[in-house]
Amino acid sequence: MKRQGIWLGLVLWGLAGCGRLPGEGAAVTAVPEPTATPVVLIATPTPLPDSALAPIDIEEQLITNLYERVGPSVVHITTRVVTMDFFFGPTASEGTGSGFVYDKEGYIITNYHVIQNADSIEVGLSDALTVPARVVGVDPPNDLAVLKVDVPPEQLYPLALGSSADLRVGERAIAIGNPFGLDRTLTTGVISALGRPLRTENNVTIFNVIQTDAAINPGNSGGPLLDSRGRVIGVNTAIKAGAQGIGFAVPVDTVKRVAPALIANGVYEHPWLGFQGYGVTPALAKALQLPVEQGILVAQLYRNGPADKAGLSGAQQEVIIGNRRYLVGGDIVTAVNGEPVADWMNLFEYLELETQVGDSVTLTVIRNGQTTELELILMAQP
Repeated sequence: MKRQGIWLGLVLWGLAGCGRLPGEGAAVTAVPEPTATPVVLIATPTPLPDSALAPIDIEEQLITNLYERVGPSVVHITTRVVTMDFFFGPTASEGTGSGFVYDKEGYIITNYHVIQNADSIEVGLSDALTVPARVVGVDPPNDLAVLKVDVPPEQLYPLALGSSADLRVGERAIAIGNPFGLDRTLTTGVISALGRPLRTENNVTIFNVIQTDAAINPGNSGGPLLDSRGRVIGVNTAIKAGAQGIGFAVPVDTVKRVAPALIANGVYEHPWLGFQGYGVTPALAKALQLPVEQGILVAQLYRNGPADKAGLSGAQQEVIIGNRRYLVGGDIVTAVNGEPVADWMNLFEYLELETQVGDSVTLTVIRNGQTTELELILMAQP
């Protein structure tokens, strides 16, 4: 047993050192370990089956087919503005934007700010034909304008108008326009948000605006925002300064409401109640001991305006709260057609989106602590 243990130890030593066993008095020679040979692995991609590539093909075909159908409907708008320079006299400058064909009669939809103050306007069509255009009507509060070109109907390709009322966040959004003068550039994205109020440079608010991450740049203004079927869901109008992937479009339901009036009359009449007042806040309600913490406290009425004719009551006295004067004692408007009114913006949005000039609306008001209702006929904003 003792000899077997010695032999086992000698065997293990020999395997670990990969050398020969030393005899008595023999010298030990070190044997260098062999250099490891690198192992090269060659990865051969396995082709995906057609069934896995089919959805990708369908996606590409959807976009390419849409562009081929819709591209000819998008126009390139060039404007020329002449300004007076203090030293050199008249100075001309050019601007560019986008638009799309509205119908076979030659009407073109674009943004108001694209053609604002323009002395001359030209529209570039898909067949490289450039023709002069004239302004038919404008609606600055919604940043919309309608142009007219004299072109044979067979050279015009109107776009189908969709609906913005049933859009959902996450749905596809496709923009086609002329960013930086690059004709008919297509970008894709999704609807990022709905119902945004957009304050314009003219200090007016466009309601129910669509937000998208489809790339929109200077020159895209006035071009269409489309759904996956190629229907217009909005008119690209603005981007958020200093941000990427935040663009805004006027909803197509606004276009469908405004464009016919611009074509027929040159203007779109915005509904008007005919009074001024203060938005009620909890702080103001506490200071004036008002019975509600939201609504509109009526201050002044326009003579012969809708509110005046309906018998709405204005302020009775003037008070000073802090360093501000308030006209108080008038009615408090709390609802219109049963819809609660939180503040002025809430009221303006309802009137703009849900009513038209000539409509009859019912105001719920609080007068002397009692709730009553008044009916009035909306007039056009002066």
